[in-house]
Amino acid sequence: MFRFPYKIEWVNTLFLMGTFLTTITAVPAYLWFYGIDGFQLGLFLFFVFATGMSITLGYHRCFSHLTFKAGWPVKLFTLLFGAAAFEGSALRWSADHRRHHKFVDHDDDPYDISKGFFHAHIGWLLFRSGPDTPLTWVRDLQNDKLACWQHKYYVPLAIVMCFVVPTLIGFAVGGAKAALGAFLLAGVARTVVVHHSTFCINSLCHWIGDRPYSTRCTARDSFFMALLTFGEGYHNYHHEFQHDYRNGVKPWQFDPTKWTIWLLNKVGLASNLRTVPEEKILKAQIAERQRHLSETLSASPAPLSDSLHAMLQTAQDRMHEAMAQWEQLLKEYREAAERRGEISRCQRREMKNRVEEATARMREAVQDWISTHKLIYSAVQAA
Repeated sequence: MFRFPYKIEWVNTLFLMGTFLTTITAVPAYLWFYGIDGFQLGLFLFFVFATGMSITLGYHRCFSHLTFKAGWPVKLFTLLFGAAAFEGSALRWSADHRRHHKFVDHDDDPYDISKGFFHAHIGWLLFRSGPDTPLTWVRDLQNDKLACWQHKYYVPLAIVMCFVVPTLIGFAVGGAKAALGAFLLAGVARTVVVHHSTFCINSLCHWIGDRPYSTRCTARDSFFMALLTFGEGYHNYHHEFQHDYRNGVKPWQFDPTKWTIWLLNKVGLASNLRTVPEEKILKAQIAERQRHLSETLSASPAPLSDSLHAMLQTAQDRMHEAMAQWEQLLKEYREAAERRGEISRCQRREMKNRVEEATARMREAVQDWISTHKLIYSAVQAA
């Protein structure tokens, strides 16, 4: 007798389908009859930001990866509005996410993209082929009293914060009509929007974009996805350096979660912001470029000419030498910064100037190396 290999998660299925169907039927009907005003739009956007940021900043970067230490007001805010996102408790969410990083793209990955886009996006919530992730994955978080309190009372907290609070705000501002609008827009429709924004991190962020830091897993960097996910779209970087509080590590990359953590640190509500040293990031990018070039050269039917090979070797030697000098001076400068009382300000300034000069030489050497790579790619393709 045939048996369906997956267990249907009826609670998840009914909730996800119910909120989606309400959003595409009741919400348009409300807008047709009553329209939308500034209050309803503002309340919707506030709940999108509060719940979405509570997932990315709180559940993800604070609880799952411990990339910074949050003050209790920040923890309480993200736990309350994280519950309003209706994605499970912080403990449950973090357990699944840590397991995802441990077994990414393999069977034990809860939202393994190799099982298909639908599975990674939402299917893993609707159907389960195995047991739930045990909370042994978050033993450290079980020492956090606020996180344990949220886990214990997650269901009533989620209902109140997701549906009751916006409805009451709407009633207080505009009576029954505004209460209904707040329930439908800031409650139901916002839940669907934030759900699929989060789900895109598990699906589209493993499907669309580039892999500049590592090809060991399917995670990808995408500016477009960063716009949809509060900065989580730089997913290749995140999987390579998961304990960095930044996902968009470059200053120009769109990462509002990173900027919010930085601001919280400046006002004393966050501390111990963890970052990856610049030289380690650069080395990962260079190693990935070299690997890609090696594969291209291996696949080319024509061997690389002696002149191009010599050009490549010269550029690589120059880059490695410049990087070694930069790393050494940077190490000395950091050690001097830790011994401020033993080294004069003039000496520190001189060391800083040497680091800046070495940085300029290193960047010039890397740029020359990149230009050489592009030239060789063009030559190989033309062969």
